[in-house]
Amino acid sequence: MVKVREWLHAQIPKWKACLSRTLRPSSPVVQGAALCLLTFCVVLPLACHKLLYSYYYWKSLYLDSMSQAALQESWERGQQALRHWQAAPENPTPGFVQQVGQGVSDGERGGLLITVVTARRQEQGLQYHYLLQVALQLQGLLEACPGCAEVLVCNVEGVPRDHEDAELLKKRFRVEEKHREYPPPDVPNLFEKEKQDYVYCLKRGLEVYQPRDVLMLEDDALPLESLLPALREIMSRRFYHGALYVKLYHPERLQRYWNPEPCRILEWLGAGGLGSSLLCLLLACARGMAPRLGLGFLFLTLYIMLVCELFGRHYLLELRRLSPQLLSVSPATECCTPAMLYPRAAVERVVGYLSEVTCRRGHAKDMALYRALRDRSWERAYSVEPNLVRHIGAFSSVRASHPQPRLL
Repeated sequence: MVKVREWLHAQIPKWKACLSRTLRPSSPVVQGAALCLLTFCVVLPLACHKLLYSYYYWKSLYLDSMSQAALQESWERGQQALRHWQAAPENPTPGFVQQVGQGVSDGERGGLLITVVTARRQEQGLQYHYLLQVALQLQGLLEACPGCAEVLVCNVEGVPRDHEDAELLKKRFRVEEKHREYPPPDVPNLFEKEKQDYVYCLKRGLEVYQPRDVLMLEDDALPLESLLPALREIMSRRFYHGALYVKLYHPERLQRYWNPEPCRILEWLGAGGLGSSLLCLLLACARGMAPRLGLGFLFLTLYIMLVCELFGRHYLLELRRLSPQLLSVSPATECCTPAMLYPRAAVERVVGYLSEVTCRRGHAKDMALYRALRDRSWERAYSVEPNLVRHIGAFSSVRASHPQPRLL
């Protein structure tokens, strides 16, 4: 014990000298700690406390007001769309699809078909007129790009005339009614009905238009301005022609780097490495010396990765909207199906896969499609980021909705 105490006593001056070197203001350890303290405890909290998909978002303070503002904005868009379609003339303008019952000429076949699957909302959701919002946005996109696509509205309501918004759109778009001639059959549950409706609209679009590609939109998936240019870019890439489907929407709250999907981990490491390299280069230029790789580079890589994750990957993805060529393509994820792009060769396979299963709670059509993909090793499906549609549906047409829905 005496020898141990003597050894420890002899080491104290060395430890003091080491600590004094480590804790001096010019020490890399002190500078790194100060940088982290300033960034993660001051700068990011101040900059990100109102960003919905950031870790620093102050949910208890802002969520209710932001949710109410989003509902109000959607209501105003819905009322504007309602006034537009009520005032629209009866006859379709050139470039739009034919009225119900009219044929489509061979010259009009073979392009992109946008099919909007719709059913009447429950009472609390009627005033938002989601379908009319989507239709108005599609009209604007097609006016800016004549001939880029055809639109089919697929009304799957049990009594078609009860869906007043779909009736209103007959002025401009072709509207198919699933139950026009026969009453709706009994189905085991709402999830199976939703799947059967989806399959019917897929098949009906093929029969009516014989398209080369099919974009399936749910009636609360509001297309963004970049949709058609992005679709042209996607359909020109090699991976697309062998795909079963391409997802155009994934919930923003699930877009973080800290995720079980390996491709995002690689993207995260790449973002950290790129940011660290730029910082090292700037520091080397400022000091007038050649950049060096070492513990400093590793620290800065981890620092940049943590900043990106806490700030919010969703907001970094928005930079990719600068050009369609910057779209990120990765293997498909499970959730969800508001916007799905299908090559013509894959549509019949998708119909077959979905027809083989019965959907239920916990196994809706998105899960059924994803499991069909996983069970067949030869099939490939992809997801595109950032999202090309906004999900505006606070009130569902098939599920009970919360009386006061929230953004998260």
